[in-house]
Amino acid sequence: MLDLSNKAALLTGAAAGIGLGIAKALASAGAKVALHGLPGEPAADEACRQVRAAGASDVRFFEADLRRSDEIVALMEAVQTWDSIDILVNNAGVQFTAPLPEMPEANWDEIIAVNLTAAFHTMKSAMPGMAKRGYGRVINIASVHGLVASVNKAPYTAAKFGLVGLSRVAALEYATAGDRTSGGVTVNCICPAWTETNLIEPQVLARAEALGVGRDDAINDLLTEKQPSCRLTTPEDIGELALWLCSPAAHNVTGGAIPIDGGWTSQ
Repeated sequence: MLDLSNKAALLTGAAAGIGLGIAKALASAGAKVALHGLPGEPAADEACRQVRAAGASDVRFFEADLRRSDEIVALMEAVQTWDSIDILVNNAGVQFTAPLPEMPEANWDEIIAVNLTAAFHTMKSAMPGMAKRGYGRVINIASVHGLVASVNKAPYTAAKFGLVGLSRVAALEYATAGDRTSGGVTVNCICPAWTETNLIEPQVLARAEALGVGRDDAINDLLTEKQPSCRLTTPEDIGELALWLCSPAAHNVTGGAIPIDGGWTSQ
């Protein structure tokens, strides 16, 4: 079994959903885990409890508004005072859907800031230390919309395409850091499609209202439209992939944008 007991991980947007699912997977291998959330996050204590119960050797919760670069700098300083960051998971994300002419500029700015610019700041801070130690894993949670576009999602798609591009550049820049023995430094994106999280709830409710159906039927309609498997992914599914990417066997898996999309992007 993978042993991460001598590694520390920072996960942004990790009070629930995909971030929490990955945190628990890393904890199951004994990693120390720093969870990030918004200031005053009501789910912080419960998230820490779950990650601790999953096996983390230490768990801390750090607050920051990722729309603000000064708060990201303070976050990274606080976490790296606690411990080095060996595994960085940029998971925090926001979404708002509207046609391009109707997209408020404020929503564009917020989505780009949280989904893309924040990852630039965290990677810039954490990756030099990873290179010095010869081991590092950056796992950026992009989206199927980092690979293909959909209507009414201009800022979200732009941010996720940008995150894939940023990850590929960083993968190239750090490709020679470390070696097979130390584990190397890798940067990858995981690109989920429909996943059972709160982020999809507004779209589910809008579809249910438009069709005059219940939540389950609305989800089925959304899945049937684009995801051939017609099955939702769970945060735990994504956590298992992230855990494998942290293993020594993944030392040469870098620069990837790995879809978990039930065949969506194969069409």
